[in-house]
Amino acid sequence: MSNDFSRRLIEEFRANHGKLGGMFEGWSLAVLTTTGAKTGLRREVLLGYVEIDGNGAVVASANGADRNPGWYHNIRRNPIVTVETRDGTYRAIAAIPQGAAYEKLFARVVAEAPGYGDYQAQTTREIPVVVLHRIEARPGEERVKGMGDWLVEVHEWFRGELRTLREQADRVVSGAATAVVRPKPDLAQEMRTHCLSFCTALRRHHVGEDTVVFPSLAEQFPALAPALAQLADQHQAVARLQDSIRELVDGFVPGESDPLRLRADLERLASELEAHFDFEEQAVVTALNATAAAPPNA
Repeated sequence: MSNDFSRRLIEEFRANHGKLGGMFEGWSLAVLTTTGAKTGLRREVLLGYVEIDGNGAVVASANGADRNPGWYHNIRRNPIVTVETRDGTYRAIAAIPQGAAYEKLFARVVAEAPGYGDYQAQTTREIPVVVLHRIEARPGEERVKGMGDWLVEVHEWFRGELRTLREQADRVVSGAATAVVRPKPDLAQEMRTHCLSFCTALRRHHVGEDTVVFPSLAEQFPALAPALAQLADQHQAVARLQDSIRELVDGFVPGESDPLRLRADLERLASELEAHFDFEEQAVVTALNATAAAPPNA
């Protein structure tokens, strides 16, 4: 399909509110806008469109050619897309199911539009199906709390725990500065107890991400692979930070250790942890919200 012909079809599609005549009359279609993998420019393509389980889906059939179409390479680099259908326009994040999930999805697509089965018979490549998960709620519907929202809430709890540790360190510093006798050891013990609870919870949280959450995202969103790999490395660094915080707090002896050094070292370590939380939220919240609801009672 030539660029000029495609452009005319897209213009007709928009002018007629998602409908085309001639050979495309009666077809369910959508204009998919992606970001060029090499150019970074806006790219538009008219595609067949099906809805399965409430999500839109498009198929990288390329009419049965042996190579994946350009728009498919674009969403592998940047999965954020815009989808225009006869029912309206929405932003989405494009997922690429694999394995058994793909087999089940492709069978359902062929049941809806048998021509895709014919295209698959013409090529040895496995024709991808791309699921378009809405980023925003449908018009008139309330947005459902997603897994990404829950992740942010968990991070906010950890940030609150870090603030408490800092406040406890401030109290230790203040007590050491004003006390006539040795500062009371109960302040240090309070920090130790709080630190143990914080570090244990954070370790469990990251184990869950590394074993369940991140592998699922990496399978569906190839574009997230570099960030997910970086997060996995950060989790190892965070584990070392946790050990450092524990050693720092456990080793503090009121009246003997330097409370100013305790506070400075704790601030440095806490800042590194908060930077990790910020990066993780930027990398995965949108994908998590689009693909999974928050846990029950979260």
